[in-house]
Amino acid sequence: MRKVSITSLLSALVGLGAVTLVAFPSQADSLQLQLGKHGPQLKLLEDCDPNYNDCEGNRRDYRRDRRQSRGCTEDRALDKADRMGIRRARIESVGRREITVRGRQDGDRVRVTFGTERGCPILDRE
Repeated sequence: MRKVSITSLLSALVGLGAVTLVAFPSQADSLQLQLGKHGPQLKLLEDCDPNYNDCEGNRRDYRRDRRQSRGCTEDRALDKADRMGIRRARIESVGRREITVRGRQDGDRVRVTFGTERGCPILDRE
């Protein structure tokens, strides 16, 4: 009798799991299975806002993000080149200390090298 009840319980669990998987195939990307010290947990990720938290309820520290992004990036160098009047600007090379941008200004070819420090200082202009 005990063997029959265990078998029927296991088959019911397998059947319930199969029905659950068939019922929600379009939402498979919003489910997350986590195996941790508290056992397996199933989480829905549709409430996750990556701009607000890291999808586990922890708030992001925007001050730290701002501090890390103070230096000159490729996008900022292109924006500064555009403000300088350089048209069709494109990145030529990116190094640890400098970003080189090429483009045209007043019909002439121009190459400007920006430093990667805050404010994208102009290091060289040809």
